[in-house]
Amino acid sequence: MKTVKIFADANLTIGPIDRHLFGSFIEHLGRAVYEGIYEPGHPAADKDGFRRDVIDLIRELNVPIVRYPGGNFLSGYDWRDGIGPQENRPVRLDLAWFSTETNRFGTDEFMKWCRAAGVEPMMAVNMGTGNILDAARLVEYCNHPGGTTVSEMRRSNGADKPYGVTYWCIGNEMDGPWQIGHLSADSYGEKALEAAKVMRWSNGEMDGAPGPNGKLKLIVSGSSNHEMPTFPEWDRKVLEHTYKAIDLLSMHRYYMYSASRKRPLEDFLGSADDMGEYIGTLKATIEYVRAKERSRKRVGISFDEWNIWTVNAPRSEPLWKQAPHLLEDVYTFQDALVFAGLMNTLLNNCDAVRMACLAQLVNVIAPVMTQKGGGTFRQTSFYPFCYLSNHARGETVRAISDTDTFENMFGSARCVNEAITHDRAGREVCVSLCNYAQDAREVALELRSFGALTAAEYVEMTCPDLFAVNSFEQPDRVIPHKKDVPAVRGGANVSLTLPPMSWSFLKFVY
Repeated sequence: MKTVKIFADANLTIGPIDRHLFGSFIEHLGRAVYEGIYEPGHPAADKDGFRRDVIDLIRELNVPIVRYPGGNFLSGYDWRDGIGPQENRPVRLDLAWFSTETNRFGTDEFMKWCRAAGVEPMMAVNMGTGNILDAARLVEYCNHPGGTTVSEMRRSNGADKPYGVTYWCIGNEMDGPWQIGHLSADSYGEKALEAAKVMRWSNGEMDGAPGPNGKLKLIVSGSSNHEMPTFPEWDRKVLEHTYKAIDLLSMHRYYMYSASRKRPLEDFLGSADDMGEYIGTLKATIEYVRAKERSRKRVGISFDEWNIWTVNAPRSEPLWKQAPHLLEDVYTFQDALVFAGLMNTLLNNCDAVRMACLAQLVNVIAPVMTQKGGGTFRQTSFYPFCYLSNHARGETVRAISDTDTFENMFGSARCVNEAITHDRAGREVCVSLCNYAQDAREVALELRSFGALTAAEYVEMTCPDLFAVNSFEQPDRVIPHKKDVPAVRGGANVSLTLPPMSWSFLKFVY
């Protein structure tokens, strides 16, 4: 059996882990909102129609921030449609997803839901069919205390105090021809710069000084994926227009399993290393523009859409249906393995990726599934997210590994994929390990300079059927299992046997 050596020293850090790295996303798409987080009349719904059983699972996931209201939906959405008395709100055709939008759930409901779920709101403004004043006035609606027509609308709608929203996406996937109001990089960059200016002014920010609610964190649309023909030129041009005015550049990427590929399994398992390459290119692009601008400011990355997205069957739901069943992937054990590797990649790039949003949170390519009027279940992907969101704190430590590799459509990828985090305040070290090999691997961990470590928790996720799934009928078919904690020799050395095709999580204390 091959032995893989993994070395980490507490003094060799990649960077601090921002809690926003474990964010998520709710879009007006399929059943993410309606029958997902919002279902008046459900036995578990509260007085506002929010499903408390879903909120309990979101709290279990420990999601700190949620992006809203889109997504592709955003570019055809007028935020004014979603405020005021529900019975007076317009019913619209949603041209992004060919659904009917009732607007029963909008900005004020989302803010109430965020408070109920204990998450921070991350709002997005329409740069497709919307203009810069629409964006400024949504900031005013959310953040201005009162005394203006727009802010008094919020107060009359039941929110006397401003919401104080900090994070704002300036559009969504504006590089994509599928986007309503798609723009070129230069046209979008110019519009986004002006939007950023008036959004900050609406927040009371003048000459770089914070407003009453502090300074907005503004995110411009980067590439939708690295297979776009405009990547990375799009990102460069947008940053050259906006670098001085914004804080983060967005990136999106979904990975999928396809049986039609030459090496279906290996090509899928290579996703995590490919994600790392994508992030690396964007980091270099940002650094190029920073140098060109002679700027000391370091723009970060908001990976505000990422996940596994495999459903590619023809649509079975009729056009213009309200809350249709769309993109309801049921994740396999194999999906969970790749998902865990993607999370490792995000942690290993925490110096650049300051926030990320798992897309999405409920029903639509999501870790949580619901039945209308019924129950819920945790998807296989729920578990790696839950463990890392709850335990990966402090900073990521650089790991040095001699793992073997395998060939795939992206190049070479590591058989053992790892992330190691160190929480100095909590005196904890966490290790996430994916074994993508078809046979077991011995792993020799050497964890130096942390103090005398003791293993406190060890869980393992494995299954003989790569395509096994959880369901309403079998909600616990694929779950992590607790194992006896390993001995730590000399307070630093640990030997493990990783089963073939498995994910393992360990926590050490000192």
